[in-house]
Amino acid sequence: MRIQILASGSKGNSTFIESNNTRILIDAGINYTRIKKSLEKINVDLNTLDGIIITHTHSDHIGGLASVIKKIDIPVFIKEDLKDDIKKIIPESNIVVIDGDEFCIKGLDIEIINASHDVPAYGFIIGDSENRVLYLTDTGYINRKYFKQSENLDAYIIESNHDEKMLMEGPYPYILKQRVISDKGHLSNKYTGRYLNKTIGERTKYIVLAHLSENNNTPELALEQVTEEIKDKYNNRIIIAKQHEETEMVEI
Repeated sequence: MRIQILASGSKGNSTFIESNNTRILIDAGINYTRIKKSLEKINVDLNTLDGIIITHTHSDHIGGLASVIKKIDIPVFIKEDLKDDIKKIIPESNIVVIDGDEFCIKGLDIEIINASHDVPAYGFIIGDSENRVLYLTDTGYINRKYFKQSENLDAYIIESNHDEKMLMEGPYPYILKQRVISDKGHLSNKYTGRYLNKTIGERTKYIVLAHLSENNNTPELALEQVTEEIKDKYNNRIIIAKQHEETEMVEI
């Protein structure tokens, strides 16, 4: 399985995943041109994608979706409660509504995790015959029922949005600070570290910290605070996903 985060942050999100002959995107929050150029760097033709999975309908996750669907005719996989928003921007014929908590795109098995955000939102555990990967951003907390389900995965792509002290002492209006830090906001560095401490295992090869706030976090703080929570369990390098450049290719 190959994974590359094309963009991650409040200005746009998109992640490429490939397993055997299956290629998907999670979210299309950046435009067609940028996605196309990013994929060309790794010798992937955008026209060979098998589908796009949407986590939720905030603009930084679907802002480029219409431009992509105008260029290529591929299915867009969503939960039912996203449909009203998605059909406003792409033809309904491209929409595939997921029924239940599991679905498959060719050789990829995908389990759905309910996120906790201020709109309906979802994360995923994506697996093939050998590997399983968590993708989870834009949630204020992680329901404990998913801890067992997400134990000892091969890779974790997970939100590490803010440093709590930077957020509360920063320039955001009080009401926005309360939204970010609430159960329907975003995960802090420390929360993410504590979650990973309970779930990572001997199979875990990669951790990618995603959706870092440009105002309330730094890559250095995210790395320091997450590492502090998991240092006794994990010795591999942690990758920081960025807003304006792709990550290295993760291969598991």
